[in-house]
Amino acid sequence: MKSSHTTTYRALNTYTKLMRAAESVTGRVNRSMAAFDLTISQFGVLEALYHKGPLCQRDIAAKILKSTGNITLVIDNLEKRGLVRRERDSADRRYLTVHLTGEGTAIIAEAFARVEAAIFAEMAALNDEEQELLGRLCKTLGLKKGGS
Repeated sequence: MKSSHTTTYRALNTYTKLMRAAESVTGRVNRSMAAFDLTISQFGVLEALYHKGPLCQRDIAAKILKSTGNITLVIDNLEKRGLVRRERDSADRRYLTVHLTGEGTAIIAEAFARVEAAIFAEMAALNDEEQELLGRLCKTLGLKKGGS
């Protein structure tokens, strides 16, 4: 029978390793975004629009797991840089759709390729089977509901 102390220690140790690994990998991958003067949220917005096409702010927020209030500021900043534009729906003027501009498309195409290469390089530390296992474990952990 396992002691409560051992189980608690293992859980805390595993959590610490998970967080350190995630922060370390994220920091290195984010350098690829920084080369384009993009924050992770800005990159997420541009990437969503690049792969999904024009979206409303609510859908963008849901796609990149951010609040709608935060997304408004992110889109404001991208719009100031000329990377996105907002269009009002002609049928419902309250509804705004966000579109990539030509410059936004060019930047995200190049930035995405660099970020994708950086992620591939980071994941190369694990073989194919280890990557599959890590993916399954993260999914299981991420889908856990409620308390203990």
